[in-house]
Amino acid sequence: MTYQRAIEEVYWQHRIWPKANAGPKPPLEKVMSQAQIEKKVEDYLRNSQALEDYWQKPITPEQLQAEMDRMAEHTKQPQVLRELFQALADDPFLIAECIARPVLAQRLLMQLDNENRVKPTTVAWRTEPLQLKGARAGTMAAVTANYTLPTISSDLPDVCTDDTWTPTNLANAPLGRSLHTAVWTGSEMIVWGGYDGFDPFNTGGRYNPSTDSWTATSTVNAPFARVGHTAVWTGIQ
Repeated sequence: MTYQRAIEEVYWQHRIWPKANAGPKPPLEKVMSQAQIEKKVEDYLRNSQALEDYWQKPITPEQLQAEMDRMAEHTKQPQVLRELFQALADDPFLIAECIARPVLAQRLLMQLDNENRVKPTTVAWRTEPLQLKGARAGTMAAVTANYTLPTISSDLPDVCTDDTWTPTNLANAPLGRSLHTAVWTGSEMIVWGGYDGFDPFNTGGRYNPSTDSWTATSTVNAPFARVGHTAVWTGIQ
């Protein structure tokens, strides 16, 4: 939990606090509880354990090293990624487990889920009681390996250049759409809603430029599908 909090501190430092907000930007502990951090860690471990239990495809040290190398080479925010590495004492094992594993596990799960939607076993891990999944996640043995700290690419500036496009990683990216909304939080871009020319969406994605990775937004309690709407970043949501 300590390492996840250190990661969240880096992201929070870069999170935009709108001038319209009353009062100064609060510390992280005022906007993110210990329970929320624990939930994030549990979800990360649960995803990783699902790969091993239900698909018999445990994440290997070689995959984690490759994921770290990918992030270092393709990051769109090299300074933020450096800060994330430094928050974990530039320890390649911690970086592999706390930064690379969550991103890699979700990407692999999405790929396998899309390939095996009709198979009941692919959703069994999601429908188990939470306490059972949490127990399994908590007992997952950490992978031990000799990782190498990758060199972070210095080809990109930390400040975006106006009127230019930089390609992003397309793995787990939202489906193509129009009339959607996109907001920049300072640490990630959130895309939501819109439609494909036929049907409206209530789905979206969060793009993290420091790790060059997409995470799908949850549809639990999400608004009804809509197009041409407005989205505003408040500083915390």
